Amino acid sequence: MLPLSVLDQSIATAGQPHGKAIQDTLALAKHCETLGYQRFWVSEHHSHPTILGTAPEILISAIAATTERIRVGSAGVMLPHYSAFKVAEQFRVLEAIAPGRIDLGLGRAPGSDGRTAFALNPLANERPAQFPADIRDLLAWLADEPLIEKHPFASVKAYPQGETVPEMWILGSSNYGAQVAAHFGLPYCFAWFFSDGRGAAEAIDIYQTQYQPSERHPEPHAGLCVWALAADTDEIAQRHFTSRAIWRIFRDRGQFTAIEPPDVAAAHALSAAESANLARQRDEAFVGTKEKVAGQITNLANQLGVQEMAVVTWTYDEVIRRRSYALLAEAFGMTDAERLDGTLSGRSRATG
Repeated sequence: MLPLSVLDQSIATAGQPHGKAIQDTLALAKHCETLGYQRFWVSEHHSHPTILGTAPEILISAIAATTERIRVGSAGVMLPHYSAFKVAEQFRVLEAIAPGRIDLGLGRAPGSDGRTAFALNPLANERPAQFPADIRDLLAWLADEPLIEKHPFASVKAYPQGETVPEMWILGSSNYGAQVAAHFGLPYCFAWFFSDGRGAAEAIDIYQTQYQPSERHPEPHAGLCVWALAADTDEIAQRHFTSRAIWRIFRDRGQFTAIEPPDVAAAHALSAAESANLARQRDEAFVGTKEKVAGQITNLANQLGVQEMAVVTWTYDEVIRRRSYALLAEAFGMTDAERLDGTLSGRSRATG
């Protein structure tokens, strides 16, 4: 069975305090562990009115301390903002909190606008070019292995050390990340949800054909992250998808807002072009019953030849979101949604 994981971004919802988004992330992680998901990843964005997950390393710590089985990680840490050594120390501490369960997903993009990138790191123009060298050093520090010969920081060690090592992933939505992952022999995940799939097939092919085996990963391991929403009926799914679809239309206008209730979102006046955009989104999105959405996810994985999939879901109603993950877990044979999610099941139908 295709392994299924979760990406959460701590999304702002209209009329709710921002702290609720963080609390919802912590609760969703426990929920998804119960449902049998493989990994629970959190993202990094900055100065974004909608996406409130700004510090994945802190969220990972809280999730790792309150779960037992599920792998927990970043999707990802935007490495050009930081010292590779500091990231190594942070994730060595996380590995001590949850040995054998920590994933370090890394990206090169700023996860923000240019001004915010400079606020995070005054050398924002220079740091992305050092991404491969930072990956090289970070791998060594995480595993307590020697840095390259004559490295100025050869004597520096990342503590605490231990018997297990965080699993590093390279994340991206272009060929660059695929090439870096292939060069270092690391797992790679393509952000399908971010790019609507543009360039995915080429990036996955580059990764798999250029892959250089590493000791820890002798074979390439590729994943995709898709946006998806499952519900008990197509009508319920499409109703709650409206919140996300209208948000994307407002984003294209240059307006970044909190996620609105579906009825509020549906009431906005749209131009003819925007109405066509909404119709296209409804037609192309992974939205519907569990059988429909699971089939779309499986077909895409088979089409591109990836080894696992991750799902990100935005809804105004947290009950609907949790129900979606429960239904997909059931569709993929991970658990019985009715048994483990019975309370949410009744409420989701009532709010449909």
